[in-house]
Amino acid sequence: MTVFPIENHCYCGNAKPFTECCYQYISGNTAAPTAETLMRSRFSAFCIKDPDYLLETLHKDPRAKESRKALLRSFGNTQWRSLKIIRSHQGAGGQRRGAVEFAAFFVEGEKGGQLHERSRFEFEDGRWFYTDGDILPPITVPRNEPCWCGSGRKLKKCHPD
Repeated sequence: MTVFPIENHCYCGNAKPFTECCYQYISGNTAAPTAETLMRSRFSAFCIKDPDYLLETLHKDPRAKESRKALLRSFGNTQWRSLKIIRSHQGAGGQRRGAVEFAAFFVEGEKGGQLHERSRFEFEDGRWFYTDGDILPPITVPRNEPCWCGSGRKLKKCHPD
């Protein structure tokens, strides 16, 4: 599990700084090479509240359902804190579809929460796009893992419930 924020680490939890990791995709300099990379960069876009990248990487079929205003409203006072990739299926070079199961942890106001989803991606015109996902029941984080909130303490010492 990765914890946010970690000095000099990307929002997505990779050990590289943001400017050398997800920023290259969010800025439009490079297309994400895999479905998992796109998933990670979309998480980072939620962290920095970038609706444009989220809309650009949304598959054209559901794109009409999303609006920039709706995304901005959804950001509210939510702070995305950490991302745990559970598994990736396909979604690499030469493949047309992929799936990534993840758990994303957030704080909204004073309350912590989790989004556990199996996301689906399609590769078209040389780029990966998020199509949709299935919301799954929350995962259980082992008590000895670093806390999802980014405190640097173990979960059992930070959020024991």
